[in-house]
Amino acid sequence: QFSGLLGTVYRRGNLSFTRDGNSLLSPVGNRVSLFDLKNNKCETFPLATRLNIVCVGLSPDGSLAILIDEEGAALLVSLIGKCVIHQFYFHKPVHSVKFSPDGKKFVVTKDNLAYLYHAPGKKREFNAFVLDKTYYGPYDETTCIDWTDDSKCFAVGSKDMSTWVFGAERWANLIYYSLGGHKDVIVACFFEENSLDLYTISQDAALCVWQCDTELDGLKPMPPKDAAKEENAGENDEELLEEPKGEEIHGKANPTEQETRNKVKYSRVAKYFFNKEGDFNNLTSAAYHKKTHLLVTGFASGIFHLHELPDFNLIHSLSISDQRIASISINCTGDWIAFGCSGLGQLLVWEWQSESYVLKQQGHFNSMVSLAYSPDGQYIVTGGEDGKVKVWNTSSSFCFVTFTEHTSGVTAVTFTSTGYVVLSASLDGTVRAFDLHRYRNFRTFTSPRPSQFSCLAVDSSGEIVSAGSQDSFEIFIWSMQSGRLLDVLAGHEGPISSLSFNPMKCVLASASWDKTVKLWDMLDSWRTKETLIMNSDVLVVAFRPDGKELAVAALDGQITFWDHENAVQTGSIEGRHDLQMGRKELDKITAKQAAKGKSFTTLCYSADGQSVLAGGLSKFVCIYNVKEQILMKKFEISCNHSLDAMEEYLDRRKMTEFGSLALIDEGGGGDDGVAIPLPGVKRGDMSYRHFKPEIRVTCVRFSPTGRSWAATTTEGLLIYSLDSGLIFDPFELDVDVTPSNIHKTLRQKEYTMAIIMAFKLNEKKLIQEVIEAVPSSEVDVICSSLPDLYVEKLLEFLASAFETSCHLEFYLIWAHKLLMLHGQKLKTRSVKLLPVIQFLQKSIQRHFEDVSKLCEWNIYNIKYALAISRQRGVKRLAEETSVDEEELDSDSDYLV
Repeated sequence: QFSGLLGTVYRRGNLSFTRDGNSLLSPVGNRVSLFDLKNNKCETFPLATRLNIVCVGLSPDGSLAILIDEEGAALLVSLIGKCVIHQFYFHKPVHSVKFSPDGKKFVVTKDNLAYLYHAPGKKREFNAFVLDKTYYGPYDETTCIDWTDDSKCFAVGSKDMSTWVFGAERWANLIYYSLGGHKDVIVACFFEENSLDLYTISQDAALCVWQCDTELDGLKPMPPKDAAKEENAGENDEELLEEPKGEEIHGKANPTEQETRNKVKYSRVAKYFFNKEGDFNNLTSAAYHKKTHLLVTGFASGIFHLHELPDFNLIHSLSISDQRIASISINCTGDWIAFGCSGLGQLLVWEWQSESYVLKQQGHFNSMVSLAYSPDGQYIVTGGEDGKVKVWNTSSSFCFVTFTEHTSGVTAVTFTSTGYVVLSASLDGTVRAFDLHRYRNFRTFTSPRPSQFSCLAVDSSGEIVSAGSQDSFEIFIWSMQSGRLLDVLAGHEGPISSLSFNPMKCVLASASWDKTVKLWDMLDSWRTKETLIMNSDVLVVAFRPDGKELAVAALDGQITFWDHENAVQTGSIEGRHDLQMGRKELDKITAKQAAKGKSFTTLCYSADGQSVLAGGLSKFVCIYNVKEQILMKKFEISCNHSLDAMEEYLDRRKMTEFGSLALIDEGGGGDDGVAIPLPGVKRGDMSYRHFKPEIRVTCVRFSPTGRSWAATTTEGLLIYSLDSGLIFDPFELDVDVTPSNIHKTLRQKEYTMAIIMAFKLNEKKLIQEVIEAVPSSEVDVICSSLPDLYVEKLLEFLASAFETSCHLEFYLIWAHKLLMLHGQKLKTRSVKLLPVIQFLQKSIQRHFEDVSKLCEWNIYNIKYALAISRQRGVKRLAEETSVDEEELDSDSDYLV
């Protein structure tokens, strides 16, 4: 099942802090990630919209969220259950959505209108979204919303440079008219705390302060009959629309003096400008914290300002990057400020008082190309076309180190067998080795003539590094110890596409576009041991974990399996039809015809060697059974139609008599594109073009623990893991094996029998209950009497129990006794048991790191406490000594 999304932290849309202010919701393409800033963890919800999410509305109690995509399709999501409650379609793109502070209503802005809806409540309802009122007023698209603290009124900003204050209910002394004073698009508007006073901010970096002559308590309810008259008066609009309008309310741009008499009046008391320097004037986002009066504004140049209102005192001005700040959010306490930069995919949380980062994450700027798991499955390394190598923690989903030494795209990455060295190959002609202890590039391998390296492999000892060239058709071999070039293997007549070392022997398999796979014996003068002839260009090659089989994927879409010792083909899978290609918007041929020339570009074996995982230029990843040579399951990695090649057929609605609408470049006047308002005036990036990235899987890898697999895709780094918590999967079940009989055996203190019966029933909670009921003094005896089959099952259970249990020492005793007593027998089946052992190692290693940090911290605390107590002891001793001397002096005076 889908487990998490790494490698991408923010795409576009608005950031939202949760109610407690400790977590942050970030839209990532068509999914949402929740960053827990206190516990340093990230979680991606297992739900997705059809297109990229553009706005998120969070309810005040933090239990519900509204996710709206590019076309206006909305999902009402429970943040507690992490599931979709209701789906709704707004028919047109939505610019912003915001709940009222009391949580009973929410406002949505689209086109030049504002729609007020009843929010779903605690009780079950037939329709979650009920339209209450439609507000007319602005002439151009509406951009932003803000509510008063008592949910009586809300303000709406527009692209026509005006701001409107509307009432959620009808108020007798509040008429709806526009507040002007700006010369550019309104970016944000904010009410002051418990007041109708208003701040409006425009794109040309101007701030207007509006003072209201009426308090919130001064709003007078309108009598019912007047409301009815006004409702009838507003029914002259006969525009036919696809959805009901509710009660229509029309504002007036220029009310007469008679209409404004004895009504709520706004007056502009001040106007401020942020700066007057060139590009900095393009203000892109803003956020305001009402209790601390803190205004944060972000600019297109990556600079942000902190001001105190209403006096407009500058607290500080800083730069986070050179890219446009797309979204800003402040948490409830006003301590943390979140920034999202869509250009670089950056997400930053800044603590402004201490001027330090709480969170600083960035995905790959361009698409990810390759990935590799560490030997214990705890870390994943990724390489991207942006030349960066990033290392991610699988449990927290955060990137903790980025290496930027490469000057061109990274084509392949891998870990050595120790797990402390990362190797990467690049098109810049270097292979680099990075140390995960000191986080530095300690080796750089180069070739005599500049070559672009397309693939990489390291042997099981970590001593021999090999890289294949795509321009000179050679394989280069280096020594990790000395960094010297040992040999250059020539023989291929085409670019080298893939390399793989046999895990059990020092044999290297190289695949090339010359339709051959060559096997090189590293111990026998680097000579070719065998050449396997294929029917088509070879794209990828992979050894089975036990080294006895070789899988090869070729350009004709076939996956073939070879007994490389005897150079005999043992099987093949025709996988071209399983790829199920989508049709691109600009394709001249159908998806069915295009699929004939497609193939798998990445391949890997599962940890037990029984299955093979394959992916390519498609939204599907296929898992095949090697023995039966059949398709076991297809994983659809994305349902995001903002990506290209997602649909099998073209959308007829996008076809016109002039051709496809996709041929028209829409980047000319969009929010992120080039804005040319007047002839001769140029502003923005003139090279910007609107494009849809194509869905593809560039690399798939199985975790060494066998519990999960990962894929680098256009969407990011996707992780799928086993979730067997709700599956009843018994093992050698008898009639007598029931929960009641297990409890009865446990009461009779027949612990070994109870453990065997619990494993037969295979209920995780029951197994945990039985094992935790065993006294620690009995563990040694039980471990020695367990059958071999149940030793393996117990080891696997211990590995998963370490992930969640707090009984660390107790489970460590079990693991220690099992490995000590059954170590020799387990070693004979090491190939089969390797995933389980690595899963156990991963769990113990993670606890070791956590506990060792805590112990080191405690050592320093104890030393500090001892030092303080010594100082106080010395001080007290000195004071007592001085008192004694004074008493002695007084006694001597008395004697004298």
